[in-house]
Amino acid sequence: MQRGSIPGGSGSVRPLRLYGDPGLHSPSREAAEEPLAALVEDMFATMYAHHGVGLAAPQIGVPLRLFVYDCPDDEDRRHLGHVLNPRLTSTGGVTVRGPEGCLSLPGLEAATARHDLAVVEGHRVDGTPVRVEGTGYFARCLQHEVDHLDGLLYTDRTTRGRRRRVLRAARRAHWAGATELPPGAWA
Repeated sequence: MQRGSIPGGSGSVRPLRLYGDPGLHSPSREAAEEPLAALVEDMFATMYAHHGVGLAAPQIGVPLRLFVYDCPDDEDRRHLGHVLNPRLTSTGGVTVRGPEGCLSLPGLEAATARHDLAVVEGHRVDGTPVRVEGTGYFARCLQHEVDHLDGLLYTDRTTRGRRRRVLRAARRAHWAGATELPPGAWA
């Protein structure tokens, strides 16, 4: 991403993988030294096209440990960036049960318990080390995206009853049975 450019401005919107796609339930592999700037641009373009605040590479069918974010915290401060090969190095604070949704389960959400503080360490695609600390809603976003890279969805962290209700709604959703949501087909 060039300094001063709009993230995703030169990217292409890719189809989103939806609940039921086996790639969403598989751990992602570490990314080696490879050119990934175009992928990051595509991920931002896709995230913005679907009105998300975060997007992990497996959600567009790329099994790499990479996610992008443009997410506010509880004080409405904007956090914008990407992390390659992230590790959730610390969580803390109180555990907050709050509404959580996912672009791979469009239009659905459930109360999910997350820590109020999260720290992720990794690299930018240019190799620069990065440490991202988030609180509140942004901490939830960081934990959610790292979960995607480990093959987990927020439904894996909800209570059994909430999970059952969300998955029942997913079976009735207009996108049920599809494994991907094409560009422009916002739910």
